[in-house]
Amino acid sequence: MLSALLTLCWLILANVIAMFPSRSHHWPAAYVLMSIGVPLLVLVYKEHGPGWAGLALLGMVSILRWPVRYFIRWVRRKLGNEEAGL
Repeated sequence: MLSALLTLCWLILANVIAMFPSRSHHWPAAYVLMSIGVPLLVLVYKEHGPGWAGLALLGMVSILRWPVRYFIRWVRRKLGNEEAGL
């Protein structure tokens, strides 16, 4: 139950941060949210299983979609696929 409450707080915090009209603070905030989100996903997985962890991951990715896009492009470039458009 604790992991579900913490995930809800993470989602609310991420949405509040996204509402601030500042471009310079979004990337540092995204790094902090990602560093908190990964252990949180592990906790959700341990307490509630892969189904709920998958739903939490979808919620997190829906908020942090630009870092995820840049990560996918980076992985494609590293794998040799030069056309890494999304």
